[in-house]
Amino acid sequence: MQGHNLIDAIGGLDEIEFKQLATFNRGSVGVYWAQTGLSPWERHPEDDELLYVIEGRVTVEILTEADRIEVPIAEGSVFVVPRNHWHRHKLDGVVKEMYVTPGPSDTSFAEDPRIETDT
Repeated sequence: MQGHNLIDAIGGLDEIEFKQLATFNRGSVGVYWAQTGLSPWERHPEDDELLYVIEGRVTVEILTEADRIEVPIAEGSVFVVPRNHWHRHKLDGVVKEMYVTPGPSDTSFAEDPRIETDT
């Protein structure tokens, strides 16, 4: 058991290098940073996921059954990704982020993982 300074934890990481800080239920709590581009799609079939933007900003794109929703998240803000929804990060500048993922995750590099499955 220990506390973690999020800024210190990110220091020294390479871009898109994820650092797990602790286990959380069946998943993990961790940090990472990135600058530009799109992350792969991911979903968490059993749990919601909590995102906290430590520094910068990010747009999270979420796929519903019939739509694509883009949610801008500013520095200092938190966002809960609903369970079993495909989502990805759209980056336009540096973002440093903490994630709390309490359970298993699926990943997809498909254009639309609702239609194509390559997990």
